[in-house]
Amino acid sequence: MDGGRRLLRPVDGLDPALASPRAALAGAAAGPFQGFSFLHPRLHPRLHPRLDPRLDPRLDPRLHPRAEERRARTAPRRRPRVREDASALTTFLRLPGLGSVLAIALLCGAGLIGAVANGQYAGFVKENGAPGDTIARALGFGIDAVTIAGQHEVSDKEILEIAGVDSKQSLLFLDASALRDRLLALPLIKNASVRKFFPDRLVIDVTERKPFGLWQKDGAVSIVAADGAPIDKLGNPKFESLPFVVGDGANERIGEYVALLDAAGDLRGKIRAGILVSRRRWSLKMTSGVDVLLPEADPRQAVALLARLEAESGLIEKAVVSLDLRVPGKLYVRLTEEAAAARAAASHGKGAHK
Repeated sequence: MDGGRRLLRPVDGLDPALASPRAALAGAAAGPFQGFSFLHPRLHPRLHPRLDPRLDPRLDPRLHPRAEERRARTAPRRRPRVREDASALTTFLRLPGLGSVLAIALLCGAGLIGAVANGQYAGFVKENGAPGDTIARALGFGIDAVTIAGQHEVSDKEILEIAGVDSKQSLLFLDASALRDRLLALPLIKNASVRKFFPDRLVIDVTERKPFGLWQKDGAVSIVAADGAPIDKLGNPKFESLPFVVGDGANERIGEYVALLDAAGDLRGKIRAGILVSRRRWSLKMTSGVDVLLPEADPRQAVALLARLEAESGLIEKAVVSLDLRVPGKLYVRLTEEAAAARAAASHGKGAHK
């Protein structure tokens, strides 16, 4: 075909099947075409055996299993991850000014190590606080206001000293949990809460153990709470009127002793202390020096009986050493030596007179 879209040779000499495109397609379906074609083989793979695996057995992977292997070898390979990481590291190292920053950091680290070795860092922390707290205070996160609530026996100053709160700290780096643990280590404080209100306020709420009684062990007297927890050593006279117990484990059962005092009624003012014997039973020490031995079972009934006898005869005020109520329904009285001698003499005189 020339530039004027004219054929270079007549159509008469061609195969009759090529007289029209439809005939050409029909001939291609019948078998390989040997003559001239108006259709380009790239647009119609069926007309080109190399592009159609059904016409070229060499392209069928079932007949040639190595075709997939050749295809895999010719497929593009993924670049290793290491090269990408190395490229990222190279890009980072080429950042402008990175060398200067690293050099300054190295000098600062060397200076800090020298300051620590010479003791200058410790002096700075003692005078100004930790570096982080110093920076936080400069940014407005200092502790400018502290609110303390719930304290009665402990002063604000003692709470701040125990908590370790001072003007050198910052609210930003304050460990509220550690501060609460330090407060709970004080026996007088039963519970505590610490809250931070940014930027500069700290709130501390405490619940104190109320002094409930006195406990003597090994000659030392301590103030105890209702649960028996020792609060402090006895040093204030205002606590001397609290219920007084003596003995190993008596502090843990001080509630039982208070119940005995309630059962004594008017006799309560004559009871000086309760003594726990072998962790089993109570004995009462009266203000007159008389020991009252109570039973292990139902001691409150025995105390009520003692109060009735005292109201009727003033038994406790007489010359007796001890009253034994351990046997239900019976009372054993031990007299003083003088009273026992006088009683013996009186009995002997009565016998001789007869």
